[in-house]
Amino acid sequence: MAHAAVSNPASSPAEKSKVARALLILVWAALIAIAVAFILKYVFHYYLNYNAAAYDPYWPRRGALLFHITGGMVALLTAPWQFFTGLTGKRMNVHRYTGRVFVGGVTVGVIGATYLAFTTTFGWAFGFGILGLAAAWASTTAMAWYAIKRGMVEIHKEWMTRAYVVTFGFVTFRVFSDYGPTSHLKPAGDLAVTLAWACWVVPLFITELILQLRRMRKPLPRPS
Repeated sequence: MAHAAVSNPASSPAEKSKVARALLILVWAALIAIAVAFILKYVFHYYLNYNAAAYDPYWPRRGALLFHITGGMVALLTAPWQFFTGLTGKRMNVHRYTGRVFVGGVTVGVIGATYLAFTTTFGWAFGFGILGLAAAWASTTAMAWYAIKRGMVEIHKEWMTRAYVVTFGFVTFRVFSDYGPTSHLKPAGDLAVTLAWACWVVPLFITELILQLRRMRKPLPRPS
């Protein structure tokens, strides 16, 4: 009986690792699906309809908008591949190449977002929120890049996680702005200003708790 309990596959570390990996794959599949749906609904029409009616208030600043959405789209679609190759340790040459593409996408996106923030027609509070998002996007990505340049792989992974959480903030903004109970909150201006911060601060806060809990649960090194 005791031997049977010890060899129970359900309690083995290998089985738990498989379940965790399967859950991780499901989460990433869901995130990719949401990201693709976001791009199809909110991004592509700017490329398909290059005119003042489609761009509306952004038409005078269409160059910055195209910079922003193109960079963001590249970052959104590149990061999942980065995490997959980083976790498996396979095709690391491709991993490094797509990492540069991710950094390039973020750089272009941040330039466009910064210009849009300073020239916004939706009020200074909203512009300041977008500027904060752009700063978080640039800084988390820069920290991930600096960590891997120093050979700090685990720290690099943590900062890449933060960088993608911030990258996904643009999707989160639209989800809570256009769907569910939050989409009905009034006035619309207050909702936009709140979401400009909440779309990345709240997910990043939750991510930080998870990262730190994982770090604290690791066994401490035994004193020599």
